[in-house]
Amino acid sequence: MKIVLATSNPGKLKELQTLLRDSDHEITSQRDYGVGDGVGDADETGISFVENALIKARHASRHTGLAAIADDSGLEVDYLGGRPGVHSARYAGENATPQDNIDKLLAALDGVAAQFRGARFHCVIAMVQDAHDPAPAIFHGCWDGRIAEAPAGNNGFGYDSVFYIPDLGCTAAELSASVKNKHSHRGKALRQLRQQLI
Repeated sequence: MKIVLATSNPGKLKELQTLLRDSDHEITSQRDYGVGDGVGDADETGISFVENALIKARHASRHTGLAAIADDSGLEVDYLGGRPGVHSARYAGENATPQDNIDKLLAALDGVAAQFRGARFHCVIAMVQDAHDPAPAIFHGCWDGRIAEAPAGNNGFGYDSVFYIPDLGCTAAELSASVKNKHSHRGKALRQLRQQLI
């Protein structure tokens, strides 16, 4: 079975292909379909991670005629009432860089004590058999931690350098890829997906 991944991100495609290498499914990218740079990204207009994942999966399936997988993820911070949430990638504005987002987050938490800096990453993966699938499969992973006072580590991406995991005594950006995948929100959701597909 051929499945399209609703992303233009080569890293996500490689991650899924590696995870499912011993399955009977061929994972392709939405960039491989259509003209030019392939199927474009969907507008993420949902108010939850589930809605946005479904929007992206249905969009990719509609344009390719294939079953599709999409994920939506983000960071929730307790002190900020759950923000940035679904707006994590554009917390500091539409064209914000990851550093812009981190700077805004740390400024918002300036002076806040460690016990009030609780946070968690969420990842929701949606899989649809077609664009109108009435019963999509939904997988959810969560990773608890807190926001560090300053960045640490050079691995990972996004908010990893300020996401501190007390049980591991370091930030997500200080973990190797294999250790991060074992603990992370995305790793947890992907393992659920893998069980469904294999």
